[in-house]
Amino acid sequence: MPMLTKEDFKNFSDKEVFLKVFESKIPQERMDTLRYNMQYESELVKLQAELVDLQQWVAKHKKRVCIIFEGRDAAGKGSTIRRFIEHLNPRSMRVVALTKPTEVEKGQWYFRRYIKEMPNPGEIVFFDRSWYNRAVVEPVMGFCSEAEYNEFMVQVPEFEHMLYEDGIILIKFWFSISKEEQVTRFNARLQNPLKRWKFSPVDQEGQKRWDDYTYYKEQMFSKTHTAFSPWIIVKTNIKKEARLESMRYVLSKFNYDNKGNSKTSLLPDPNIVQRYYRLIKQID
Repeated sequence: MPMLTKEDFKNFSDKEVFLKVFESKIPQERMDTLRYNMQYESELVKLQAELVDLQQWVAKHKKRVCIIFEGRDAAGKGSTIRRFIEHLNPRSMRVVALTKPTEVEKGQWYFRRYIKEMPNPGEIVFFDRSWYNRAVVEPVMGFCSEAEYNEFMVQVPEFEHMLYEDGIILIKFWFSISKEEQVTRFNARLQNPLKRWKFSPVDQEGQKRWDDYTYYKEQMFSKTHTAFSPWIIVKTNIKKEARLESMRYVLSKFNYDNKGNSKTSLLPDPNIVQRYYRLIKQID
């Protein structure tokens, strides 16, 4: 296979000419991957610049924005949040990823520890999993009783309506991943010493109890998808697409100063980002 030489770099004077030389020496499949990655990085930077403008507008107008990321394990919630916050001002932004409740918290009203994490005026808060643990993970894994689950499902629409009435802007993402892609990502985690910590016994059980997760997920959608607090489903089998399109969705919901200065589309792809409705075809 032809390789780039030192002479190719020495003769580099024009970007287009060098690109033609580069293409002549790189296999087409590899070249397609490089082009896709270059386009992704270019779009990512533009959208991150828009997010910086959005954050400044939120701070200026004392808005309170809460974005929650839910979905099956390995769907890419954490990596997407990292791209969201990469260039944001940490003084007016937080990421909330709560551990399991303490014994004291178990005796409190379920929503109490989440209320404490709600955004202050001028702040954006990202929840890496949220109160919806009780809607799916906890009943599937037996971490809550049937009575606790039923009580939660009755209370959560009212809880979110109170947030809405109080002026909190709530965006609820469900990151959808296929069973086959989840296995692929689990295996990749196990093979990477830097990512093994991400794989837990709960993850392993998630594959075994896939249908149980599906049942509770559908129950959650049918009972907590409301006009004032809708579920937004993001297909995440292609991680990079999911990151860009979820950013576009958030940006599309606000009329902030300098909106569109990046000269890229701020409208999410409806094939990737969809508002939940009962007949929607889901990959998970």
